[in-house]
Amino acid sequence: MVMSVEPGSSSGWANWAGCESADCTVLTPRGTDEIVAAVRQAEGRKLRPVGSGHSFSGIARPEQLQLSLDRHAGVRSLDCTTGLVTVEGGLTLRRLNALLAEAGLAMTNLGDIDRQTVAGALATGTHGTGARFGALSTQVRALELVTASGEVLHCSATENADVFEFARVSLGALGVVSTVTLQTVPAFALRAQEVSLPIGEVLARFDELAGSIDHFEFYWFPHTDRVQTRYKTRLPLEDGLAPLGRARTWFDEELVANDVFRMMVATGRRVPSAVIPMNRFAVRVWGSRSYTDRSERVFVTQRRVRFKEMEYAIPRAAMPEAMSRVRAAVDASSWRIGFPVEIRVLAPDDIPLSMASGRESAFIAVHVPAGAPHDGYFGAVERIMADYAGRPHWGKMHTLDADALARVYPLHAEFAALRNRLDPQGLFGNAYLDRVLGPIG
Repeated sequence: MVMSVEPGSSSGWANWAGCESADCTVLTPRGTDEIVAAVRQAEGRKLRPVGSGHSFSGIARPEQLQLSLDRHAGVRSLDCTTGLVTVEGGLTLRRLNALLAEAGLAMTNLGDIDRQTVAGALATGTHGTGARFGALSTQVRALELVTASGEVLHCSATENADVFEFARVSLGALGVVSTVTLQTVPAFALRAQEVSLPIGEVLARFDELAGSIDHFEFYWFPHTDRVQTRYKTRLPLEDGLAPLGRARTWFDEELVANDVFRMMVATGRRVPSAVIPMNRFAVRVWGSRSYTDRSERVFVTQRRVRFKEMEYAIPRAAMPEAMSRVRAAVDASSWRIGFPVEIRVLAPDDIPLSMASGRESAFIAVHVPAGAPHDGYFGAVERIMADYAGRPHWGKMHTLDADALARVYPLHAEFAALRNRLDPQGLFGNAYLDRVLGPIG
């Protein structure tokens, strides 16, 4: 049977930060058969699968046709005994977490944003933190890929294994990820402890802290000498929960983290000279807190202040030196940076285009307000990262091209060759993919 997809509607598309936009025709298939039909009806036009638009780079930017999986967002199967769950690519992490919690399951690690679709989060290498834990893509056990010819490939470690190896972090360049099978774990709790410490102390103890705490991260407000550390320790649910009360949650997460911070950012943009005293005041009033809650509630935070972001992965051992250089660059500049710098860690994995492929990794993420200039600050940090064979997050801003990326990803050429084989006409391409992978052919 030949299935067709209704003609799409024209629409303006923009990502969450507003730094990428396009006019395109939107297709909204439901089910794998309709995805296949949409691919076959593209007829030479570029067709870009797009998730929730939470990437800051141009990776998702559609040039002619946008393939939205908003209607392809269900659960195909869930096995509480094995922990294997198969979901459609358009399901959001937020919805997935809720469904897993109802079944007594959880993702073993998560980032701090849950608005992404499963397919989009995997395609860009989305990750959380934890020296013994991997990125979200390490939890993939199988996937279904619709290629440019309309073929449906079932990929796993035992079926189309050569494609599966690369498709776990695919940049959306190999085809449309229709379904994903994830390995989940029994639901667990996290005890979160947050403490403000001098940055020198944290950098001196960085390897110890990163290696001894299940999920470690810290935030440095530029122009200050202190950081906010976050320790998250895994605990059995049956040990009991001690969540923050409703009033404390509103005060910390809504009022301070969003409303007050939004006012600080707006003030800093109007009056740059106010940034340094505001940052120094903020770190003085940072308090310590400790609470225990379900893992997904501790991993995820709500971010309503819009920003642009660049993030690089470097060898974990290089983090203290690299962070000291970033701090020195900020101190020596005329920039006024109101957003904190975020530091996380991750275990090595075997996924060719994962930021943590083959090495223990630390991540430095820098931010500016959406709409604010970023070239000077991001460019200076990017040059520092280059000295440590830094790998940029695929979904965040960077300037590297295929030649530069081939020097830090040993299997970059093999990935590009697989892309050429599965999509020889560049159906799923856009300018970003041509820059980071090289043009088709």
